[in-house]
Amino acid sequence: MFRTLALCAAIALSSVGQAAEAQPWRDTAASFESRAAALVAQMTLEEKAAQMQNAAPAIERLGVPAYDWWNEGLHGVARAGQATVFPQAIGLAATFDVPLVRQVATTISDEARAKHHQFVREGSHGRYQGLTYWSPNINIFRDPRWGRGQETYGEDPYLTARMGVAFVHGLQGDDPVYRKLDATAKHLAVHSGPEADRHHFDARPSKRDLHDTYLPAFEALVKEGQVDAVMGAYNRVYGESASASRFLLREVLRRDWGFKGYVVSDCWAIVDIWKHHRIVPSREAAAALAVKNGTELECGQEYATLPAAVRQGLITEAEIDDAVTRLFTARMRLGMFDPAERVRWARIPASVNQAPAHDALALKAAQESLVLLKNEGVLPLSRDLKRIAVVGPTADDTMALLGNYFGTPAAPVTVLQGIRDAAKGIEVRYARGVDLVEGRDDPNATPLIEAAYLRPSADSPERGLRGEYFRTADLSGTPALVRTDAQIGFRWDRGSPTDNLLARGEAAPGQGIPSDGFSIRWSGELVPPVSGRYRIEAAADDGYRLYIDGKRVLDRWGDSDRLQGDGVELDLQAGRAYALRLEYFDAERDAGVRLGWRMPGAKPPFEEAVDAAREADVVVFVGGLTGDVEGEEMKVNYPGFAGGDRTDLRLPAPQRALLEALHATGKPVVMVLTGGSALAVDWADTNVPAILMSWYPGQRGGTAVGQALFGDVNPGGRLPVTFYKAGQTMPAFDDYTMEGRTYRYFRGAPLYPFGHGLSYTRFDYGTLQLDSARIGDDGTLKVQVEITNAGKRPGDEVVQLYVRRMQAQPGDAQQELRGFQRVHLAPGERRTVAFDLQAKDALRQYDEVRAAYAVPAGSYEARVGSSSTDIRATSRFTVEAGRD
Repeated sequence: MFRTLALCAAIALSSVGQAAEAQPWRDTAASFESRAAALVAQMTLEEKAAQMQNAAPAIERLGVPAYDWWNEGLHGVARAGQATVFPQAIGLAATFDVPLVRQVATTISDEARAKHHQFVREGSHGRYQGLTYWSPNINIFRDPRWGRGQETYGEDPYLTARMGVAFVHGLQGDDPVYRKLDATAKHLAVHSGPEADRHHFDARPSKRDLHDTYLPAFEALVKEGQVDAVMGAYNRVYGESASASRFLLREVLRRDWGFKGYVVSDCWAIVDIWKHHRIVPSREAAAALAVKNGTELECGQEYATLPAAVRQGLITEAEIDDAVTRLFTARMRLGMFDPAERVRWARIPASVNQAPAHDALALKAAQESLVLLKNEGVLPLSRDLKRIAVVGPTADDTMALLGNYFGTPAAPVTVLQGIRDAAKGIEVRYARGVDLVEGRDDPNATPLIEAAYLRPSADSPERGLRGEYFRTADLSGTPALVRTDAQIGFRWDRGSPTDNLLARGEAAPGQGIPSDGFSIRWSGELVPPVSGRYRIEAAADDGYRLYIDGKRVLDRWGDSDRLQGDGVELDLQAGRAYALRLEYFDAERDAGVRLGWRMPGAKPPFEEAVDAAREADVVVFVGGLTGDVEGEEMKVNYPGFAGGDRTDLRLPAPQRALLEALHATGKPVVMVLTGGSALAVDWADTNVPAILMSWYPGQRGGTAVGQALFGDVNPGGRLPVTFYKAGQTMPAFDDYTMEGRTYRYFRGAPLYPFGHGLSYTRFDYGTLQLDSARIGDDGTLKVQVEITNAGKRPGDEVVQLYVRRMQAQPGDAQQELRGFQRVHLAPGERRTVAFDLQAKDALRQYDEVRAAYAVPAGSYEARVGSSSTDIRATSRFTVEAGRD
C-alpha cells in the first residue's frame, strides 16, 4: 500500500513538473512576476486587451479561466447573496476602534474567500464571485451633502487613514506568500461630489489642500497598508482625468509613494475621457492615454480598442505587456494558478459564511457605532414603563440598516424589533406615521402582514408562508430552496446605480438562486384577527400576482425599474382561513417584494402615530434617511435631494411635521436617527430630550439600538463628521477648497462637533504629561493622560489627541486629530492613555513654495479631550528646526 502511495505521489510530482516545464507560469518555485511575464508572453495582442477589462474572458489554450475583477465589500461581502452585513463604513468610523475595524475586515475576507471557492467549485466565474475587492472608499467626506459620504470614514484624513489601513490589513491577510484578497483604495483622489457632475467637473484644489487633506489617507494605505490596488475617479484633477492622470498615477502614486500594485478605473470612467471631458478625440486615444499614464485595468469596455490603438501608434505593445503582467502577478499572488493545498486561504470552509460568531461581531460593531448626541436624563429608558410608542418611517425598514453596497443578511433586526426584544414585557405600539420623503410613491408605507396572521398550512405549527424559490423566472422546475418566511418584505442589493449601461449583477436570496431571472412562490393561509374591510397591498420589482382563495386579485406580471405596488379591498371574516398565494419574479437589476395590509378601521397613518404617542409613556421616533434617497448617482429626485446628494441638511419635511406633532402631545420623545451623513436637527436639539445616531448599523443594528435605549449597553461612538446647523451657509458644493469645511477649517459653531458623543457615565481627565517641552522636526514626543470613570456605569471613552500650531498661518487648520484610543473603564477605574507623536508625520504641512512637506518650527499645543471642542487638558511644546 505504501509503495502504491509513493508511486502515485511520484507520478503526481512528475506531472506537475512536466506541466511547469510546458507552462512555466505554473512553476511555483518561480516568482509571481516572472510567472506572469511568461504567461503574458504567450498571449496575442487581442487576448491581452481582453484581460485588461474587468470581465476578462477565459483563454482555454493557456489554461486561464474567466475572471471578473469586480467585487464590493465596504461593510460585508456585497451582491453575492447571503453575507454578514456590518455597519456601513461611516458607522465603522464612528466606533473610533481600529482593532475592531480590522477584525470586521478579516471576517469579510473569510466570507469572501469561502464564497469564491464555492463559486469556483460550481464552475462560476462571474461578477461578485472573485477575490479582488473594490474597497475601502477613503475619499474625504468634506461636504455633508454628498450622497456617497456614507461609504467613507468621515471628514478627517488621520481617522480615515487609520481606519483604512486596518481595513486593508484585514482584507489582504497576513500570509507572507499569498494575498487573502486584494483591497482597493478608492477613488484617487479629489472626489466627493456632486454626483450629478462627477463625469464632467475639473477639481482644482490648492496644492496645500491636495497634500494636506485629499492625499494622506491614500499615501498611508500604499505605504503602511501595502494595498495592492488603487481605483481612479471619474472627474478631472487639474485638467487630467483622474483615471488617466500622469500627475496622480505616475508621479505621486508610483514615483513618490513607490506603489507596486495595479490601478483600476472607476466603472466607465475611460468613456468620460473622450465623451465628456473631451481630453482626446476617440475611444482608442482614451484607452491608450489611460494605460500609458498608469491605469492597468478598466471597469468597462474601452480597452477593447487597444489593439487598434497599437496599430494607430498611440501606444506600444510593450506598454500593454507591462500592464497585463501587473494584473496577472496580482492574480497569481492570490493563488489562482496554484494548487489549492498550497494556498492557506483556500482551506476556509463555506460554513464560515454568516457564522454565529460573525453575527456576534456585527452586533458588537453596531453597538460601538452608536453615538449619543444628546441626553437630558430620559435615557436609559426605565423598566417601569407600561407602554412605548415607536413611530417613524425607518423604524421597521430593513433598508435603514443597510445603506448601500450590501449583501443579504440572514435575519436582519430592525429598530422596531430591537426595541421590542429589549422592552421585556413593556407594551410596544408601532405606527409608521409618514413616508420617508415628500412626493415619493412609497410602497413601504403599508405595514407588512405579520407572521401571527399567516401559516404555511392548516396543520402547521409554524407562522408565516411557505416559500418556494426557483432558479427560473417563470416558477418552472424544482424549487432550489424551500423555507418558511415569517413576513414578505425583502430587498436585495440593487447593484451600482450608475446608468443603464451597467449589467448590475444583483444579489438574490442566495442558496443557489441566480442573481437575475429567479422567481418565488409563497403559499399558505391568511387568518384575519377581526372582521371587516381590509386593504391588501403587494409591491415588487419586478412582477407579482396575488391570489386569495384561488382568485387572482392583483396582477403586475411585468418588468419594472423600481418597487411598484397596487392594492385591493376585501371583506374578510375574523378567524376564517383564506388560501393565499403570492407569486413573484425578478428579471434583472433591482430586486424586492413585499405584502402588506391595512386592517378595518385603521386611521390615517399620521393620526395613528399621534394617537399612539398620546397613549404611551414615552415615544421613540425613528427617522432620518435610507439608501433609497442618499447614494450614488441616483435617478430619483425628491424635495431636499438631487441625484443621491442632498440639497437640504434637515430631516425631510414629512418627518419634521410628525416630530413636532409628537412633541405637542407632551410625552417625552427620544429620537433615533438613521442615515449616512450629518443631519441638521436643530429643532430636535432644542425640544427633544434625547437623540441617538445609529447610522446604517447593519444586520443587528436594531438589537444594538434597543439595548442602548434601555441601558443594556452604554453608547460610546463618536462623530466622524461635523453636524452643521440648518441655517449654516456651506461653500459651493463643487468648490474643493477646504476653507470653511470640516472641523479643521470651519470657523462657525457646529450643532454637534467632530468627535462628539455622550455616555451614560462620566469620565474625568488628569493633567496632560509630555516627556519633553522641545522636540526636533524629526523627533518623537510622548503624550499621556490619566482617565477615570467617575460615574456609576461601565463605559467606553474615546480619548482624542489634537494638535494646533500656535502661530497659525493662512491655510493652517485650526487643529488636527493626531491620535485616538477607545478605552473601556469600569466605574472608578483609572487608566493612563499614551500617544507617540512623531513630528515628521503629525506636524508636517505642505509647503507650496518648496513643493514638499515640511515641519514648521515654533510653538504647538497638544490638546486631549472627548471631542474636537470638548478639550479637557492641554500642554505646549516647541519644535526646533533641523539642520539642512
